[in-house]
Amino acid sequence: MGLTFEEIGQADQRDVGVYLPYYQGNKRTALPYAISLYKQGNLEGERYIEGSTSIPFVATWNVSMLPADLTRCRLQFDGDADLSYEITMATFEFVDHLFDPIVALRNRRTPDFSKSFYRKLLRLED
Repeated sequence: MGLTFEEIGQADQRDVGVYLPYYQGNKRTALPYAISLYKQGNLEGERYIEGSTSIPFVATWNVSMLPADLTRCRLQFDGDADLSYEITMATFEFVDHLFDPIVALRNRRTPDFSKSFYRKLLRLED
C-alpha cells in the first residue's frame, strides 16, 4: 500500500476553519485529514468489486482552497487511458468524498471512494 494515514497529517487550522460550516458531527474530527489529503492532489487506491478482483486506480485533481470553487477530479483505472473518468464538483463536495479514503487509511486498508462518488462519476445519478 502506498500512502499511510500517518503520512497524510493534518491541515492547518486556518484551512480547516474555512470548511467547518459545511460539515457536521464526526466529519469535523476527520476534516483536517481530508483537507490535507485534498491538498496532495492525488490518491492511489483500489475499487472494491464484490465477488471479483479489486481494480487499482489513480485519482488526480486540481487544488483550490476555497470551498465553493470547482474541483475537477480524474480517475484512471488499471493504468488504462480508456478507463479514465472525470468529474467536476464544488470543492467542499469533493472533500466530503475524501472521508471514505481517510477512514480506510486510518484502519490500514487500501483507500477507495464511496458508492455515491462512483454513481456521480459514472453519471448514474444527478
